[in-house]
Amino acid sequence: MPLGSDHPEEGELVLGTVTSIRNFGAIVKLDEYNDREAFIHLSEVATGWVKYIRDHIREGQKVVARVLRVDLGKNQIDLSLKRINDHQRREKVQAWKNEQRALRLLDQVATALRMKPEETHPLFAVGLVEKYGSLYNAFEVASAEPKRFVKENPKETWAQAFVQVAHDNIVPPSVEILGVLEITDPAPDGVLHVRDALLAAEAVDRQSVVIQYVGAPRYRLRVSAGQYKQAEEILKKASEAALRSITAAGGKGSFDRP
Repeated sequence: MPLGSDHPEEGELVLGTVTSIRNFGAIVKLDEYNDREAFIHLSEVATGWVKYIRDHIREGQKVVARVLRVDLGKNQIDLSLKRINDHQRREKVQAWKNEQRALRLLDQVATALRMKPEETHPLFAVGLVEKYGSLYNAFEVASAEPKRFVKENPKETWAQAFVQVAHDNIVPPSVEILGVLEITDPAPDGVLHVRDALLAAEAVDRQSVVIQYVGAPRYRLRVSAGQYKQAEEILKKASEAALRSITAAGGKGSFDRP
């Protein structure tokens, strides 16, 4: 359930449990919205003609559905099973699992702050969902970029505890990009100049940059980072550092992206 909300919006994908099946449709309790009931009409169960609804869904089944209509005045929410694809279904289930995990981590933050979990919702959890899109996303940012997270949440007494829990429990997502560095130096001590150039590239970020020997005079630069843009910046700086070093020593070099 999105923090601070008690009902879904039209077009939203929701996760629910089928509680009752009738000839004309099915009743679903929405797991993310305090078991609020919703209805799936027979015509929205599957594409094509549905002769027996139980051939498609059953009581107790977890389903991912799209919200078609929300009428709070009539306390009515209409859903569709057929208006989503397998990719959307898998993504929704994973997002739900992530949020369940995030709520458990939020309990740890509350414990560290000597608060009740529900007290964290109005204090900062709802605001984090609005700022980062989901509570799990907030934990990912806090884990991957703790300085940025604290800077974006200044003067907040809870921020350090949040970062610590994120650091202890979340492995930041990462991207990996490659480039090929070609450097040569015909001088008698040219091999030392090549070594210095490679060390200069590595020194840009020792945690992110890995250099692999391909075959003289070619070397592969492998960069891992939390975001693609960040990885691109590191790769650019590393290649430039190597080329500056080898050029200053009298050698020459080039850099290519495969």
